[in-house]
Order: sequence, then C-alpha cells, then structure tokens
Amino acid sequence: MLQWRVVVPFLLTGTIWGSTWYVITGQIDGVPAAWSVFYRFALATPALFLVAFLMKRRLRLTQPEHMLAIVVGVFQFSGNFLFVYHAELYVTSGIVAMMFGLLMVPNAVFARIFLGEKVQGGFLLGSAIAIVGVSLLLVHEWRANPDAGVIGGNVTLGIVLAMLGILAASVANVIQANPTGRGVPMVSLLAWAMLYGTVFDLGFAALTAGPPPLPTNGEYWGGIVYLALVGSVITFPLHYNLVREIGAGRTAYNSILTISVAMLISTLFEDYRWTWLTAGGMVLAVVGMVLALRSKQRR
Repeated sequence: MLQWRVVVPFLLTGTIWGSTWYVITGQIDGVPAAWSVFYRFALATPALFLVAFLMKRRLRLTQPEHMLAIVVGVFQFSGNFLFVYHAELYVTSGIVAMMFGLLMVPNAVFARIFLGEKVQGGFLLGSAIAIVGVSLLLVHEWRANPDAGVIGGNVTLGIVLAMLGILAASVANVIQANPTGRGVPMVSLLAWAMLYGTVFDLGFAALTAGPPPLPTNGEYWGGIVYLALVGSVITFPLHYNLVREIGAGRTAYNSILTISVAMLISTLFEDYRWTWLTAGGMVLAVVGMVLALRSKQRR
C-alpha cells in the first residue's frame, strides 16, 4: 500500500475525482446542463477509444455486447450525469459527492436481486451509519436554503435528482457485471457505452435545451477539457491499474478521499459553513462508509 505505484494513483484519482464535483458548477452557470454533459463526453469518447487502442484491447463487440454497451451508456453516461449536473443547480457540489458515497448501498441491493450476491451484516450496519451521517448534512442544506421548503423546494429537487443519478449509476454498475459484461475488456465496453451515451445526450439536449450554445468563456472550455480528459480518461487507466495492484476492495477506499476533497473544495470555494451538525454528519458518513467497505473487503 505504501509503494509509489500504489500511493501516486490512489492520491491522484481521489484528488481529481474529488475536484470534478466543483468543476461541474462552472459548466452549469449560464449554460444548459444537458449541453455541457454532451460537450464533455463528445471530447472524452474519442480519447477513451484511443486509450483502449493503446492498451491493445479488442474494440470489436458482438451484438449482445453492443446491446449491453447501449444500456450502460444510457444509464451511466446519460442518466447519471444529466441528473448530477441538474442536481448541482440546487445542492452544494460537495454534498452531492457525499450522497454518491452511498452508491455502494443500491449497488449491494441490485447485486443481491439480480446477481444473487449476499449482503453481510457489517455492511448493513456501516451503510445505516453512513446514511444517518449524510442525512444530517442534508438537514443542514435544507436549513441553509430559505427556499428549500418541505416538498418541492429547490434543495428537495436537487436531492431527488442526485438520488436518481445514484440509481442510474448503480444500474449501470450491476448490469455491466453480468456474464456478457465480464467477457468484454472494461475499457472497450466503457468506450462504446460512452459513445452511445453521448449520442443520447445530443438528442436529449437538442430536444430539451434548444440549439447548442457556444460560450466564449475560456474557463468554461477549460472545465470541459479537464472533466473530459483528466476527470474521465486519464484517471481511468490509473484506477484500474490500482485495482490490479491492491484489489477492488482496497481501491474502494478511494471514495473516502474523493468525498473529503470534494467537501474541502466546497468549504474553500463555495463558502460551505461547518456546524456541529455538519461535522457530526461528516464523521458518521465516513465512519459508516469505512465499516461497510471493510465488511465487503473481508467477504
């Protein structure tokens, strides 16, 4: 765990992914979120195909594999990101990142239903603690927004959108773990899935957001490049090399670093105010996630 080939990609991926949540806020400032999602993956898709080519992974898929890539693309690179981008219109980016730290919960539920995987008691306990912690953070988010309301408020809408994004990502995660998905090199499957998702994003943006905008702000396009190449392509080989080096169980702890970086950035740049409620919620969320991840690793 302390070797440079483990420490460097671990820190890089966690830091980069933690920063992407804040960068997204610059993509939805005056630009329709749907078009920003399309621009991001329109740039990332050819780059990911290039990564697959350089890694010498097969790019020709069978018909069932293409069908799987379509489903994964629609859920992962369309539904997931469209919901996330729209959620950040109403909820602090670090809080959305914290909510996505709970992705392991629907993953476990869907894996139990569709793949027959067992759920350990330790995982359930840790998940429950993490849910309580994130809930405390959401209570603070409600209180900090005078327009939140109980039903239909801005924060409420943002939370619902983030939860839908979590469910979409979880469906994609579980679907690609079926026998067909396990027979395809991961980078190849995701490259094709990203292509199909990008096509869907284009159609959705054209139907819901009108003609494509062309912002003249250099920071906007810099954010697109960062999210597409650094946040979506460069970190991908680093992440899966980390899985090979230390295993998926230990690599999953990277999510703790990701949410910590996201909350730190929200504190510095989004003027997020800490209270005893939010500090307690953060501690409970992290402790719960660690307990849940340790349970899965032991299994």
